[in-house]
Amino acid sequence: MQVVTKHRPLHETFDVPRGIQRFRELIVYISSKCADDAYFGAIKLNKILYYSDFRAFRRFGMPLTGVRYQKLRLGPAPKSLLHVRRALVDEGALRVDKVDVPGGYTQDRTVALRDPVLSHFSDDEISLVDEVIRELWPQTGSQVSDVSHDVRWRVMNLGDAMPYELAFLSDEKPTEKDRKRTDELAAEFGW
Repeated sequence: MQVVTKHRPLHETFDVPRGIQRFRELIVYISSKCADDAYFGAIKLNKILYYSDFRAFRRFGMPLTGVRYQKLRLGPAPKSLLHVRRALVDEGALRVDKVDVPGGYTQDRTVALRDPVLSHFSDDEISLVDEVIRELWPQTGSQVSDVSHDVRWRVMNLGDAMPYELAFLSDEKPTEKDRKRTDELAAEFGW
C-alpha cells in the first residue's frame, strides 16, 4: 500500500497586515514595559519578541508580526531587529543605552522615548505579550538565552530561519493520550 501525503510549506515569514509596523511598535511597547527590569537588554528583547510571535502563532494561528526569526548562538532572534531598531533610534522613538551588569557584561538596553501605538493590536495580543514579559522578568539575559535553547532551537543550524511551525514542538514528554493518538495515526497511515 502506498501512502500519499500532502506536505504544506513551512512559514519562515507571514504576511501579517501592518506586520513591520506592528514589529516596530512591539519593540517600543516591550522597551517601555521593561524599563524597570534590571535584566532587560538586547537578549531579553529578542526572546520576548520570539516567544510572543511563536506563542501567538500557536494560540491564534497567526503570529503578531510575521517577521523572520533565525537561530543565533544566544538563541532565536528576529533577523531584522538591528535594522528596525536603528530606524527607531534615528526617528527618536528609542535610544540604546550601554549598561554594565554584574558578571562583566554590557547590555544594549532599548529605552522607549515615546508611547507605543497599540491600536494595531487586539487586547488578547497585548495580554499575550504581557504574559511573556512576566514569565521572563526574573531571568537574566544568560538565563533567558539558555532556556531558549530548546528542541526548536536545537533542530536548526546556526543562521537558519526558524519556521513558525516550530511553535508546535515541545521538550515535554508525550502523554499517554499523545502515544495513543500516535499509534492511531501510525495504523491509519501505515507508518
